[in-house]
Amino acid sequence: MKIDKNIIKELSEYLDEFGLTEIEITEKDTKIKISKNTVSTSNQPIAVPQKIRTLNNTNQNNKNINSGTEVTSPIIGTAYHAPEPGAKKFVEVGKKIKKGDTIMIVEAMKTMNHVPSTHDGVVKEICVSDGQPVEFGQTIIILE
Repeated sequence: MKIDKNIIKELSEYLDEFGLTEIEITEKDTKIKISKNTVSTSNQPIAVPQKIRTLNNTNQNNKNINSGTEVTSPIIGTAYHAPEPGAKKFVEVGKKIKKGDTIMIVEAMKTMNHVPSTHDGVVKEICVSDGQPVEFGQTIIILE
């Protein structure tokens, strides 16, 4: 089988031109797939933010002190409060939860990822709305 190098070059240029990471073409019995390597192969350590940290914030008047345990999103995606639309929410403010209980689902690339609580506690605040996009390390709930 002879593959025309010009086709490969042209497809590679399309990746940059259209901002793609992968392109595939099929003609008769020939299939060509071109993709960019977007994964770093560096052996350098990657800084990862703490998933949980204790909060000690004061308001502008320094009258009230809020403290609690912050639980953050382990991945980028869309946060959902329930397993499906109309179903009972995993957590609500005031609910007591245990370490390992599912507190939310974060959908990433059509995969529903259950986010477990990393501590026991009572839900003090839910920091994201249902269906809201979340970033890695973004606070999703605060426990007392």
